[in-house]
Amino acid sequence: MLELAGIIVLGILAQWVAWKFKIPAILPLILIGLFVGPISTLLSEDGSQWIQPIWNGEKGLFPGESLFYFVSLAIGIILFEGGLTLRRGEISKVGSVIGKLISLGSTITFLGAGVAAHYVFGLDWRISFLFAALIIVTGPTVITPILRNIPLKKDVSAVLKWEGILIDPIGALVAVLVFEFISVEGDAGYTKQALIEFGKIILIGFSFGITAGYALYISIKKKFIPHYLLNVVSLSIVLLIFVLSDQFAHESGLLAVVVMGMFLGNSDLPNLKELLYFKESLSVLLISILFILLSANISIEDLLLVYNWKTAILFAIIIFVLRPLGVFASTVGSSLQTNEKIFISWVGPRGIVAAGIASLFGTKLVNEGVPGAEYITPLVFGVVLITVLLNATTARMVASAVGVFLKESEGVMIVGASKVSRLIGSYLQKNDRHVVLVDSNRLNINKAKELGLDAINANIYADDLTDNIELNDVGFLIAMTGNDEINRQAINRFGNVFGENGTFRLITSQELRTNTHSDSEEILSHTHDYNRITEVANNFPSIQEIPVDSQAQFLKLLSIIEEDANALAIFLKDPNGKLQLLAATDKMEVSEGSNLVYLGKPMDFEDVLNATKDEDKKEAS
Repeated sequence: MLELAGIIVLGILAQWVAWKFKIPAILPLILIGLFVGPISTLLSEDGSQWIQPIWNGEKGLFPGESLFYFVSLAIGIILFEGGLTLRRGEISKVGSVIGKLISLGSTITFLGAGVAAHYVFGLDWRISFLFAALIIVTGPTVITPILRNIPLKKDVSAVLKWEGILIDPIGALVAVLVFEFISVEGDAGYTKQALIEFGKIILIGFSFGITAGYALYISIKKKFIPHYLLNVVSLSIVLLIFVLSDQFAHESGLLAVVVMGMFLGNSDLPNLKELLYFKESLSVLLISILFILLSANISIEDLLLVYNWKTAILFAIIIFVLRPLGVFASTVGSSLQTNEKIFISWVGPRGIVAAGIASLFGTKLVNEGVPGAEYITPLVFGVVLITVLLNATTARMVASAVGVFLKESEGVMIVGASKVSRLIGSYLQKNDRHVVLVDSNRLNINKAKELGLDAINANIYADDLTDNIELNDVGFLIAMTGNDEINRQAINRFGNVFGENGTFRLITSQELRTNTHSDSEEILSHTHDYNRITEVANNFPSIQEIPVDSQAQFLKLLSIIEEDANALAIFLKDPNGKLQLLAATDKMEVSEGSNLVYLGKPMDFEDVLNATKDEDKKEAS
């Protein structure tokens, strides 16, 4: 009991340490597992491990086949959750670079690592390519913490983020297929029967996955499952399909749950986000337990097996040859600069799925007596540990060295995706400013996306936004919802993350009537609350630009616009096209060729402009 409780406590502690120090959770998990497992034999008086998952096959926390069963089911749940995140629409919108990275780049890694493992370690071709299939997987859980505090161009962070998200389930699928081919080939050799058995596994896995996904989809859609049982029923069906598919075709269960997750992830299921939250929470717990157990189950002999110069050569080929080769081949003809390609080449940490599946498959193949299978688990764990440690400690330094740091965080986050937010966002985007709209209203988000805007369906009371590495270039935060509590919450919660250049909110109706507001808060406009600004957007849904050539012109035009209830001054556009938010500074430096930008009805300022020009001439003379 003490050992089991200790694993859970240590696992959650490792997750907290990872969050606190902004590092991938897999790093402290594996290190803790190795410390309480094989390394502890060097510290204990009798040479025993502090935590022993299996001891002499029948004793320990998981005697006999228990650990194997637990790992299988846990990996099945983790892969199902990965499948839920893989959506066709996301693959189509991420662009050719990411598409090539997860196809051409992965193929280069797969073939190159397979050949390298065969010739460097002398492993059988089957084991070599299984190892290669396992290490093509990165994953968002290792990429996000590394890049969260590195201000990068949106293109670079987007490539790394989407590669990690998309390659996770795809890489797992490839690894499962390679393993299943090894399994049938081991029994039947390279024969017609082996191909038939392999085809049977694929057919059963896909059939069970799609059928179960559709059945669960209909059950949820038709409300056959009460809301409070939704998550646990989904979990039980995942476990049922995993076991049932394995009964019909040995080793097809993992494939079935990945396909089931992909089917549901691409459906219009209204409860999908809720299901994802539950699976993510469950995955955190399972991963915390799983990786301490798996690391602790590695013996000193396993570590010594790969403690040699061959491992260093293999890892060097993977990190310094195959990764850059895959990235540069995938980015030929793209808009990415050479320094950006170098940085993407450097950041390629392997993740949780790789280590988990490696342990599962390694154990299975060792039990089946496949030659060289004992190398799978320690080699993959070594790749995971080295790449995560290397990237976590050097990514910021490399980003600085190759010059991919953003000089200025000029991106704008607008909380609230109402009509006026969409108008302002569209104008910002047309003027080359990265803008992202955040709203919990899916209808507003969909309308924003139809306009080609970056829009995130999120609740500002959740932590989702701080994990989004594509928002690293955001430096302005504008809260524009009709709810003052939400506006203030957005600024208080995310101001220090996304508002380094300024945080602004709409004035409330009460503050507008009484002409009072906190001097410590920056207000977007002192003349328009949410109701007034919405009325302007509904009546005059356009943004106007008025040329100004002097400070006097600017101040005169600004006073006229501020007195008009049907107009709201927002930006000053300098001669180079750079926008300054009017609320962001007390004094604007106006030079010839500037433009005053406002939302609202078109107005004729010709007389005013001519009058101020005459005044300027008189002053000059």
